[in-house]
Amino acid sequence: MVDYSKWKNIEISDDEDDTHPNIDTPSLFRWRHQARVERMEEQKKEQEEIERKKAETLEKLQKTKEKIAALEKEKADSPDLNMMKNALQELELEKEKVMSKEDELKKKEKLMPWNVDTIGHAGFTKTIINTKPRKGEDDSELPDDVREQRMNEFVKENEKKLKKYGMLRRYDDSKQYLQDNPHLACEYTANYLVIWCINLEMEEKSDLMEHVAHQCICMQYILELSKQLDVDPRACFSSFFSRIQIADPEYKKSFDDEVASFKDRIRKRAAEKVAEAIKKAEEEDKLARLGPGGLDPVEVFESLPEPLQKCFEAQDIPLLQQTIATMPVDEAKYHIRRCIDSGLWVPDAKANEKEKQDGTEEEDEEAEEEQEGAAAAAVSANKSTESTVTPDPE
Repeated sequence: MVDYSKWKNIEISDDEDDTHPNIDTPSLFRWRHQARVERMEEQKKEQEEIERKKAETLEKLQKTKEKIAALEKEKADSPDLNMMKNALQELELEKEKVMSKEDELKKKEKLMPWNVDTIGHAGFTKTIINTKPRKGEDDSELPDDVREQRMNEFVKENEKKLKKYGMLRRYDDSKQYLQDNPHLACEYTANYLVIWCINLEMEEKSDLMEHVAHQCICMQYILELSKQLDVDPRACFSSFFSRIQIADPEYKKSFDDEVASFKDRIRKRAAEKVAEAIKKAEEEDKLARLGPGGLDPVEVFESLPEPLQKCFEAQDIPLLQQTIATMPVDEAKYHIRRCIDSGLWVPDAKANEKEKQDGTEEEDEEAEEEQEGAAAAAVSANKSTESTVTPDPE
């Protein structure tokens, strides 16, 4: 049978049904609680004092026994031995007194009524904290070169899988494929699909670009959902594919609008990259055809007077000499200099070729000065004697 009598004697500070009207009840409860706390403190100090005396007595008793044992081995009859034995008896009596006080204190504690502080205690405690799925490593704060290196390594290891994901269309297929390859649910996959879409549009594969663009937006929605929930993308792609299939019209329209907007951005970016590529190719062609003086022969040719253009188009040297002779000296020198700097006109081409064969070369400045002098002489001579200058073309 269970004994419930121990619950009958419980001390509570506010355990009073009626109090005198002239007594302030809250103050009375406060005084009673303070008195109980003070009694508990005194009892605690008394218990600590008994524990301290008990430990000291046991320690002295142990040391006395050890000394008596040592003296008995040395000398059987010794005044010190008798003194130690007397001390041992006194310590035994002291021990009995301490143990008696301890028993009395325990009996006193059992007779004391329970209160809010002694009625119970915690048997054990356990704390459980729900944790979110661990997020993947965030590389947004890494240097650009490190991020690019990681991106290249990821693409190198998973390019076939990335292309296969990009070619999927049904939501269930995409969901199952990511479940089989959860590491693909990351920022690198979205970046790769964007680059692939741009390249496809530049190659004029618009239909395939639109197909891959749909998969790219799905991945971007998964990444955005993971940011909102503050979880790893691998923990939420299943939720996205389940939701998109039963989504309300407003959510579905928002998704379709994002896909259409993404396709427009891809077309615009692809057109910009094509224009940049064309411009870069033109600049490379221009650099490749620059003459020894750093001028573009096409630009120089277009800036020449029409008679000189006809001479170069026909490659007629006598006509060129006559045309130069009819021009003012300064203007003729200006155009001849630009033709030499752009490579349209090579002064002393045959002589230079012969010198190269002989293993010698002349400096450009001397050849240019001689050519300018020859051009000036040709103008003067043609005006006076109608004779011609015969420079050697290459």
